[in-house]
Amino acid sequence: MKQRSPNMEGVLLALELLKRIPRRSKITAAELRQQLADIGFDRDLRSVQRQLDILSQHFEIERDDRNKPYGYCWKEQSSGLSLPGLNEKESMLLTLAEQHLRNLLPASLMRSMDGFFKQAKMVLGKQSSGNPEREWLRKVRVASTTQTLLPPKIKDGVFEAVSNALFANHWLSVDYTNASGARRKGTKVMPLGLAQQGPRLFLVCRFEGYDNERSLALHRMHSAVDTKESFTPPAAFDLKAFDADGRFGFGNGKRIKLSFRVSKGSGSYLLETPLSSDQQVKEIGDEYEITATVIESNQLIWWLRGFGNQVRVLQPTDLLSTP
Repeated sequence: MKQRSPNMEGVLLALELLKRIPRRSKITAAELRQQLADIGFDRDLRSVQRQLDILSQHFEIERDDRNKPYGYCWKEQSSGLSLPGLNEKESMLLTLAEQHLRNLLPASLMRSMDGFFKQAKMVLGKQSSGNPEREWLRKVRVASTTQTLLPPKIKDGVFEAVSNALFANHWLSVDYTNASGARRKGTKVMPLGLAQQGPRLFLVCRFEGYDNERSLALHRMHSAVDTKESFTPPAAFDLKAFDADGRFGFGNGKRIKLSFRVSKGSGSYLLETPLSSDQQVKEIGDEYEITATVIESNQLIWWLRGFGNQVRVLQPTDLLSTP
């Protein structure tokens, strides 16, 4: 890798700062320093403040010094610094990515992209109407297939520590209360995957000294600390396979041959969205008899019980008797 000269370092630092200064809101020197650190420019706060003072003399940057910490933004009539190559379509994609990937990307990466997200909003906001890309954002939505629930509150700093440790393959130290109410403090875990299930976020991990995976809900963490201690991820672990085994549906990967009858009115959508690739359907009067190989899990039981008296499980006969 080429060694960058001090002059080149200074130019790159100035460009990164200019890209991250917003037009309508204000950003502090400390926030800019953190964003720079997230992309590899580790500078102390005083250095960033000096650089901002220099840039303010040559660009239309306004410093709000009425209250500390001071805030920086582009002056109202300034054109700011446009990010190269960011057109309307790219701005639309970035805005959608920010909305739907915020909880699935490392917090440090999201912070480092903040300047791009703000620039994308500015590009899409240039016209109040007649902008197809801006209007597209109001034309698409991910709809829930279950009762809508508000996301549980995740304590400050938890998501940032978890996502950054997962990204860097660092051990985590967590203070956690499980679903039964038992609390474990200072528990060391190996983060292996992050999954969003409806409104909830789960960390797939291994506890220190164990070789099996568990899922911890982020909203049940009282605190999480990135220990900065590295680990080598187990080669055998596969998050996709973990999900396919029904582990997020509170199962253990056991596959069963499920057979049930459901009224046509309640089960007709299963003809369009099958339970499995080997699903078979028979019409028997005003019912469908459906047979499919599925993962046995609590989620399967809850789903079947949701049909009420419109469903009768034929096999396994004791499935719905499970507590």
